[in-house]
Amino acid sequence: MKYAIIGSGQIGTALARLFAHKNIEVAIANSRGPATLASLAKELGSSVVPQSLQDAYKAEMIFLAVPFSAYKDVAKQFKQWDGKIVVDAMNTLDLSPEERKELGGLLSSEVVEKAFVGARLVKAFNHLPAKQLGTNPAVKGQRQAIFVSSNDADASAAVGAVATQLGFAPIELGRLDQGGVLLHVLGGRPGALLFQNLAKLA
Repeated sequence: MKYAIIGSGQIGTALARLFAHKNIEVAIANSRGPATLASLAKELGSSVVPQSLQDAYKAEMIFLAVPFSAYKDVAKQFKQWDGKIVVDAMNTLDLSPEERKELGGLLSSEVVEKAFVGARLVKAFNHLPAKQLGTNPAVKGQRQAIFVSSNDADASAAVGAVATQLGFAPIELGRLDQGGVLLHVLGGRPGALLFQNLAKLA
């Protein structure tokens, strides 16, 4: 399976470091073009490959790590996302009341899922700040937990498998509107699992 990260901010860069640490090839793209990612690729090594958004689209699993306000710009790059797995690693903590009202009472991931026509959306890798993502648990023999939620069980399992490859302990939460609620901001307040740096035995 080919992987791509869209977004080169704090979360996108943290994800790229995780792939580089395990020597798993991943494309990384942003709205400014691959030339702006040369220094990051040089720092992280040959497993991180700068690409255009159009080339990153060729990956089967795409990590969406842009500011929430930018998801529509990414989604409209293609009319059909052809069954690709889109991993929603975004949060909505900084939305204005007007922007939150635009969600129409839906979870942010449910809104994103509608925008990425034909994609299989999975909520994951969003519950920790970038600086904590991938940090080693304090207790030897444990792995940092990554929570995974999706309305597509197969897509959720695929993301869980990648999380395992990256050194995490994936914890399946089920559907977005059930266990996935805990990974979202509701009424401006973070869900119960946001910012919870938990670990489990390997």
